[in-house]
Amino acid sequence: MTKMRPEDGQGKPGQSADRETPTTRERLVERTCAWCGKPVAYSGRGRPPRYCTAAHRRRAWELRTAQDRAERPVGDGGQSRAPVREVVQRTVLQEPALARPAPRPAQRLSEQPYTLPEDAVEWVEALAALRRDVTHPRIYPFREQVARACERAALALRAGVPEPGQPESGAS
Repeated sequence: MTKMRPEDGQGKPGQSADRETPTTRERLVERTCAWCGKPVAYSGRGRPPRYCTAAHRRRAWELRTAQDRAERPVGDGGQSRAPVREVVQRTVLQEPALARPAPRPAQRLSEQPYTLPEDAVEWVEALAALRRDVTHPRIYPFREQVARACERAALALRAGVPEPGQPESGAS
């Protein structure tokens, strides 16, 4: 039985009416997530949830606020509709201007700085000392590498590189 309302004119408020009227009751049980579309259950208490997870609620908020910010005028922090323009500065380096990294100074095993011979006489003496010491325990394990380096140096010496200050043979 339903209770009659005073505007119906039948009885006092809060009293039961003699006749029954059919009523329809609707109750939200579930809705879909506004972000992904998955079903979200509703317990019947409080505001019905719109998202299945806090992450989806946060994503929706980020999207809404980003759209709001983009629609603001540029002066108020909005997004510009003008195309992006770039200014590029191009510098062409000539071959001699390319700098090679400075060779790092070699060090001897005694951690003293290593210096190269300064003239041809010192080079000849250094190579003679190398020839004498090929069986030395510090050189012997590396004799193949030393031999290849000496061969490359000999090829370069025999290549006929012009002396400094003289024109090259193929120059016009």
